[in-house]
Amino acid sequence: MPHLTLEYSANVAEHHDIDALVDTIHQAALNHGLAAVAGLRTRAAMRHHYAVADGDPANAFIAIVARIGPGRSVEQRQSFIVALLDAAEARLASEAGPLTIAWSMEVTELDPDFRVNRNRVKERIEASL
Repeated sequence: MPHLTLEYSANVAEHHDIDALVDTIHQAALNHGLAAVAGLRTRAAMRHHYAVADGDPANAFIAIVARIGPGRSVEQRQSFIVALLDAAEARLASEAGPLTIAWSMEVTELDPDFRVNRNRVKERIEASL
């Protein structure tokens, strides 16, 4: 944990490198320390059908959702949000682009009674040490 999902309007991909953005967010999560390496997953989903604000085609959105296990303090969760959003915004600011992006991020704690995780990646990482 955490599992990070980056959802974005299709026009973002027309002007920015989504793979680089995913890598940036993933690395920011690792650098923050909230995420265990073996449990971190970062994925992106483009939305082809969307409307942002007044419908101007220069409007775009990027929403990041972090699903985490319980037990982190409010301060840890808040600093995680800031770290990921700051890194993502800085990444896109480094590329030229005509879009006005509406950013959002939320952290959701999962109920451990209703989640099953069979992570073989952790075993592979531990075996390689």
